[in-house]
Amino acid sequence: MRKFTVLAVALLALLAFALNAGRILVVRDLHQADAIVVLVGETDRRPALALELLRQGYAPRVLLDASPDVRLYHWTAAEIAEQYIHTLPPEIAASVSVCRESALSTMDEARQAGRCLDAVGARSVLVVTSEYHTRRALSVFRHAFPGREIGVAGALEPDQFGARWWRHRQWAKVTLNEWARLLWWECVDRWR
Repeated sequence: MRKFTVLAVALLALLAFALNAGRILVVRDLHQADAIVVLVGETDRRPALALELLRQGYAPRVLLDASPDVRLYHWTAAEIAEQYIHTLPPEIAASVSVCRESALSTMDEARQAGRCLDAVGARSVLVVTSEYHTRRALSVFRHAFPGREIGVAGALEPDQFGARWWRHRQWAKVTLNEWARLLWWECVDRWR
């Protein structure tokens, strides 16, 4: 009987975790900052969220992380980001710049973004990423910059992720992938 009780409790705990696995990944920690950093990845909703936060006065400056090495046809991602900035209204474009970096992980990206943050004198940062990536990105940036105040905002990507991850195949893939990365960060990379 005791084994059955332990098994039932373990199964209930596993079920509770599974039902909340998507929701646990999402963190919203908005506060005033010296700069907003938009992480590499999705290039429509993340920049749009950063510009909205800029308009709302969360920070006076936006840094778009973009690789000078990744090429899309003839142009690098950094060149495309610069062209994007030129399409913005002049009063907004003046507050947006490209942070050129060639990172292969969120930790590498945080370290490389540190150079751009130092260049603009930012002591506090608001990180903008995809909603499912907010918990890990916040943890990584706080680890990389223990002396800076770090916040995070997540762009909604309904085609990629939803808190009820079991409803769509893509949401399940993204949720499981992000949990694997989060666990790797917490158990391995954080301690290197």
